[in-house]
Amino acid sequence: MHPYALLGISIAAEVVATSALKSSAGFTRLWPSVLTVLGYGLAFYCLSQVLNHLSTGVVYAIWSGLGIVLISLVGWWLYGQKLDGPALTGMALIIAGVAVIQLFSKSAGH
Repeated sequence: MHPYALLGISIAAEVVATSALKSSAGFTRLWPSVLTVLGYGLAFYCLSQVLNHLSTGVVYAIWSGLGIVLISLVGWWLYGQKLDGPALTGMALIIAGVAVIQLFSKSAGH
């Protein structure tokens, strides 16, 4: 599978796992806890496969940056968490940073 497809799966699994972690209530609820463990397991497995093909710094920047943005949006959508102007600005800067890496960095390993 293409490394960027695996990276996308890893990011999605991490976002699902983090959302489930919130719902697990400190691992006191069974199914959200199971989803958390399985999601993080899949996320880290896929991430480990991506690291065989792309540089660690670039992969981690993309994985963590997009994960932050997506989990913030999930928190807003599912849990009613507020996103103020500075939070939205910061997320826009994260997305811009990932775009700069992808479009202009020779480290990205296209």
